[in-house]
Amino acid sequence: MTREQLIGTIGRNGKRIQLRGTDLAKFDFSGLDLTGADLSFSNLGKANFRGAILRQVNLSFSNLSGADFTDADLYEANFNFSSLEDVNLSGANVEGASFNFSGRSKYRPEPTNIREEPITLTTILQKPGWGTLIGALIGALLVYGCNAIIYFSDLILKAANPLMVGLYQFLITQNMVDGAACFLITWALSGWLARQFRAVWPRHLIITISVMFSILLINTALYYALGKPFIDALAKLPSGIERTADWYIYIAGDLLVANGFLYVLQQGRQLTRKLSEQEFQLLNLEKLKTRAELDALQAKINPHFLYNALNSIASLVHEDPDKAEEMTLLLSKLFRYSTGRDGELFATLADELEMVRTYLQVEKVRFGNRLTFSVEISDPALSELRLPQFLLQPVVENAIKHGIAKRADQGRIDVRIYEKNGELHLCVHDNGPAFPDDMSGGYGLRSIQDKLKLLYGDEAKVELQNWPLKQVLISILMTKIRSVRDVETPNA
Repeated sequence: MTREQLIGTIGRNGKRIQLRGTDLAKFDFSGLDLTGADLSFSNLGKANFRGAILRQVNLSFSNLSGADFTDADLYEANFNFSSLEDVNLSGANVEGASFNFSGRSKYRPEPTNIREEPITLTTILQKPGWGTLIGALIGALLVYGCNAIIYFSDLILKAANPLMVGLYQFLITQNMVDGAACFLITWALSGWLARQFRAVWPRHLIITISVMFSILLINTALYYALGKPFIDALAKLPSGIERTADWYIYIAGDLLVANGFLYVLQQGRQLTRKLSEQEFQLLNLEKLKTRAELDALQAKINPHFLYNALNSIASLVHEDPDKAEEMTLLLSKLFRYSTGRDGELFATLADELEMVRTYLQVEKVRFGNRLTFSVEISDPALSELRLPQFLLQPVVENAIKHGIAKRADQGRIDVRIYEKNGELHLCVHDNGPAFPDDMSGGYGLRSIQDKLKLLYGDEAKVELQNWPLKQVLISILMTKIRSVRDVETPNA
C-alpha cells in the first residue's frame, strides 16, 4: 500500500481504518489523521509517525521497534503487548495511553526526548516558598467559604425580618447551585476537551465561556424563581438594600473555581497514568523474573536430555554402528530443535509433537522391537496452540527410563492430546511398572511442574495415575493457554 492509497482509504472510511496484521515496516504515516484506526498485530518497525494524530488508535500486539512518534498525538492509544524497542516519543502526547506489557527502549532517552509530566497540585504544595503560599491561600479560601456558610445560616435562624430570611435563603441556594454547576459542567466537559484539544489554553477558554453562560442562565432562573419577591420588597423599604459588588465580580469567582477544577481533573488523569506506569514497571519486573526462572529450567532440561541420548549412542557404537549413526542423525535433529529457537520459550504443539516423535525414534533404534509407540492428537486445530518447549519430552523420557527399560518383553508408549471440559489434556501412557505410591517424580517431572506453576498458576496440574491405566496426565485450562503471552518474547 502506498501513502496515497492510505490517504484515499482514510477519506472513504471517515478516518477509521482497519489495517490489522499488515506489514507496514518503514511506512510514512507522518502528519496523517489516524484517529481510531486499528493497526493491531501489524509490523510497523521503523515506521514514521512524526506529527501524526493517533488518538485512540489500537496498536496492540504490534512490532513498533525503531518507530518515530515525534510530536505525535497518542491520546488514549493502546500499546499493550507491543514491542517499543528504540522508539522516539519526543514531544508526543501520551496522555491516557496504555502501555501494559510493552517492551521498553534499550537506551535511556535524554530529558528532552520524552515530554515531562505537568506539575500537579500535589507537587506544588510540597514545594517550599511559593508552593507554601498557594497552600496557605487555598486553606484561607476554604475556611472563608465554610465560615460564610455558617454566618448566613446563623442569620437565617436569628433574623426577625422574614424578608431578610428569604433573601439569605436565596443567596445560600444560589451559591450552592453555582458551585455544584461549576464542578458538574467542568467534569462533564473535561474528557471531551482532552480528546479534542492537545493544548491547554483552548480547554480553559471553552470552560470559561461554558461556565459563564451557564451561571448567568442559572442565576437568572433562580432570581425569578426565588429571589425577586424578596429583593423587590426590600428595595421598597426606606433603608433599601445595601449595594454590593457587581455581578461580574461574582462571576469571576465562579470562573476561577471552574478553571481550578479543570486543572485538578487534568492532573488527576496524569497522576493515574503515573500510577499505571509504576504498576507496569512492577509487572514487567515480575515478568522478567518469570522468564529468568523459565530460562534456568530450560537450560537444565537440555543437558539432562543430551546426557541420556549420548549414553544411548555410546552403548551402540561397537555393537551396531549403523544404529549408532542413525541415532546420531536423529539426535542432531533434536539438537537443532532445542538450539535453533532464538531464545523463545514457547513452540506450537505441532512442533513439540514432532520433537517427541523424533526422540521416540531415537529410542526405538536403541530398543528395536522392544518399543512401539503412537502419537495422536484428537483435533488438528490444537496443533497451533503455543506451549512451553520441552513440556512433553521429559515425560516421555521418564516413561522410557522407568517404564520400558524395566520390561523384558515389548513395551509401548502412547502420547494422546485432546480437549475436554475446557482443558487441554496431554497424556503419556506406558505399560511399564506402576508408579509407587510415594513417587513424586524425578527432576524432569519436577521441572515441568515448576514451569507450569510459573506460567499458569493453579490453572494447570500434573498427575501420576495408575488407574484405569498408567499415565502421566498434564491438564491446562484452554483460556489460560491463550492468555499467557507476556513471557513469550523478552521484549513483550
